[in-house]
Amino acid sequence: MNFNIEEAIDLLDRTPQTLEYFLIGLPDGWLQCNEGEGTWNVPEVIEHLIEGEKYNWIPRLETILQESKHRSFPPFDRFSHLNKAERSMEQKFLEFKTVRTQNIIKLQSLIDPELHLERTGYHPEFGVVKLRELLSTWVVHDLTHISQIARIMAERYRADVCPWIEYLGILKK
Repeated sequence: MNFNIEEAIDLLDRTPQTLEYFLIGLPDGWLQCNEGEGTWNVPEVIEHLIEGEKYNWIPRLETILQESKHRSFPPFDRFSHLNKAERSMEQKFLEFKTVRTQNIIKLQSLIDPELHLERTGYHPEFGVVKLRELLSTWVVHDLTHISQIARIMAERYRADVCPWIEYLGILKK
């Protein structure tokens, strides 16, 4: 196993700043494109990350840490962000950074790696899962959406790269 809580926190801490630096100030053409019908654009991905910070990771972590035997995760609607009112990317990033910072502080205050990483909770689809697995998933979830944002943006120029598409793995389906 490769999980290391300090490394996980380091990556979680960097995600908001990484995405903010990459995206703030770009024209709407980059931000509003998507990968086709039924897919998300960049602002929707950021809203999804915010929703996860509020209603997914820490609530599930707290559920695992409860002393009761019945530790079923609270529901999380992965698509609730699609009903959010429009706001600027700057506003989205301010909220993302604020909530992520609060969550990292909470994570550090609640978790003793020597005691808690093997504790379990119950996921409605996967069954019994460990806290270590939840934290690993949180990190990889960030990486998944960073990758998704790059794919979305690359898709915008799919038709423009012409023959070079053969060498551009990001555009391979």
